Amino acid sequence: MSLITRIIPSLQRDAADRDASADGASPRASAEARRRRARWLRRALVLLVVAGGAVALRYTLLAPSPLPVRVAPVTRGTVEETVANTRAGTVKARRRARLSPETGGRVVALPYRAGARVAAGALLLRLDGAMQRAQFDLARENVRAARAHVDESCLAANLAEKELARLLELRASQIASEQAVERAETERDRARAACRAAAATRDQAQAQTRLMEVDSARTELRSPFAGVIAEVNTELGEWITPSPPGIPIPPAIDVIDPSSLYVTAPIDEMDAERVKPGLEVRLSVDSRRGEHFRGRLVRVAPYVLDVVQQNRTIEIEAEFDPGELAREPLPGTSADVEVVLSRRHDVLQVPTGAIAQGNTVLVVEGGRLAERRIQPGFANWKATEILSGLGEGEQVVTVRDSPEIKAGARVSVQPASEERKP
Repeated sequence: MSLITRIIPSLQRDAADRDASADGASPRASAEARRRRARWLRRALVLLVVAGGAVALRYTLLAPSPLPVRVAPVTRGTVEETVANTRAGTVKARRRARLSPETGGRVVALPYRAGARVAAGALLLRLDGAMQRAQFDLARENVRAARAHVDESCLAANLAEKELARLLELRASQIASEQAVERAETERDRARAACRAAAATRDQAQAQTRLMEVDSARTELRSPFAGVIAEVNTELGEWITPSPPGIPIPPAIDVIDPSSLYVTAPIDEMDAERVKPGLEVRLSVDSRRGEHFRGRLVRVAPYVLDVVQQNRTIEIEAEFDPGELAREPLPGTSADVEVVLSRRHDVLQVPTGAIAQGNTVLVVEGGRLAERRIQPGFANWKATEILSGLGEGEQVVTVRDSPEIKAGARVSVQPASEERKP
């Protein structure tokens, strides 16, 4: 319309000028002036029609389509104040045994592979123990020989006791001499000492047998608890040795008890005073997308981790509630912890992602966007309480993924659950 308003006055001025000049001209000149004026009027009419059509097209057929935006209504519900980890946490197991033999040897038995479930005490690995078995057999033979020697020595001691008693009777009858009695007493004491020495030798042989039994058991690895084999780092026929002092090597077998899982994660030091053991938590595991599990906070570290180029954090530990896990996630999986500090019920709320910097939101009003400043209350990653600035049922934009989404833009709304069309 601005183009038309500029064209009409210009044409009027031109026509007036020509009329003024035609008043003092000849009849032939006047007729020519009238023809020129008629041509100009026709041109003006054409221009007016074209300009009007352009304006009409601009606001009808050529008008830009409303910008599609995702929105969510302001609703009433429960909002939680929560604290979440600053970096990804980790699923761990409280009962995990990284096992290696205490002695070197060749692997002759490997009953289970990674992923197998095993009972407590199950044989996991056996080394060639021929030498240990031979030593154990020798020790048992030594025990038998020592017992026989004990029997012999103690029988001699009993005989010496009887001989001394007989000589004492003979001395009372003045048949045996005092010297013979003294020799008998000495022989009895010697026999008693020999019996005790033989018994000590027998005990030593039995201790040696137990030592050989323990040494023989060192050729076997057995599961300390019921669990799952996470890793096997050897094969049948391989020679393995214990880890040298100060030089860690991978364990031969790694066993995990999946019923003892927990999550450890860092939270910002600013939240250290707000969390305490016993608080309710929500746990999520990266390998189980879309699932959340209930749990409890069981530990808050009593110190702050100061790591170079990272924020200072506090380590927390959370356990899954009994029955929450139908199948256990693998230890080492990334996980997140959300600690629930408090709740407010029946309050106005909007998705947290709808709130921009400066606590502003975009509200749909009459097919256009309007910016509104709000006062937030409790908040978490999902929802934020609205104390003022919005009313129940109003629609707020949840995603601002284009610079065109701004106050004044004409829009068409999509529910937040729908995927925005290009």
